[in-house]
This record gives sequence, structure tokens and C-alpha cells, in this order.
Amino acid sequence: MTIDVAIMMGSKSDLETMRPAAKVLAALGLVAEVRVLSAHRTPAETAAFVRDAGTRGCKVFICAAGGAAHLAGAVAAHTTRPVVGVPIAAGTLGGFDALLSTVMMPPGMPVATVAVGGAENAGLLAAQIIALGDSGLAAKVEAERAARRDKVLKSDEEVRAEFKVR
Repeated sequence: MTIDVAIMMGSKSDLETMRPAAKVLAALGLVAEVRVLSAHRTPAETAAFVRDAGTRGCKVFICAAGGAAHLAGAVAAHTTRPVVGVPIAAGTLGGFDALLSTVMMPPGMPVATVAVGGAENAGLLAAQIIALGDSGLAAKVEAERAARRDKVLKSDEEVRAEFKVR
């Protein structure tokens, strides 16, 4: 099976947070493989999956983890493909610990990081990265952006009509 994006999470409890990434990728026609793999509890399996995903065409990795949030960095250590980190809100710090762990990568191990729980943006960013080399996908990404713009403008029109100045 050829995949475009690998979505990885450190725990099954992260699945609901990560569904928007898979949903937006599917809407844009991209194939995502979704896995639960841990940087700490399954390090060998994580490394093997990253290497194998690369041979199957994976262009971008999206990695979600809470707490120490080392999954994105562990994946970046095993690939030169782009890695997008999604910090997960878990524990007493509401995801702030995961955010800091995800953005604080050492030189040479870049991880793009979205907001805590920002799976939808992670999916969109992955699509934008892939679209750099795919004009058909680029058109879909642009259309998706235009649809969001149109939704806001429609809402603006409705609100302005309700509060019309006389």
C-alpha cells in the first residue's frame, strides 16, 4: 500500500484529537495510515515503521503525543521527511508541557509544530507540503482555503444584515 501521510500517536486515547487530521487529508484525496506507536514504550517498532513508511511513499509524518511528547522528535531522528508535531493536552499542564517538548528540538532535527490539539492544521500543513510538488493537490488546497473564506464572509453578511445600521 502506498501512503502519503503517516499519522502517529503515542496512545489510543489521542485518537479523537487526531481524527480531524485524517478527515482533512481524506477530503483532499490523500492516503493516510494511522498508527499508535510510542517513542518510549515501542521505540524499535516506531523506528521500523518510520523506515518502512518511507519506502512505501510516505511524504510527511504527523506525530501526536502528550506529556513528554517525544514521538515527533523520535520520528525526526529516523527520517529526513517533514515531521509535524501535534501536542496533546494531557495531565495537569493542559498540553503546555507537550507543546514545549515538541517545539524544543535540537539543531538538525526540525519538527514543525501546530497548536495543542491542532490536528486539523497538522493535516492541512501536511497537504500544503505535499502540494508543493503536485499542482492538482495544490488546487484542492486552494479551493479548501477559499471555502473557509466564503464561510466567514457568509457569516459576516448574516451578522451585518441582523445589525444593519439605520
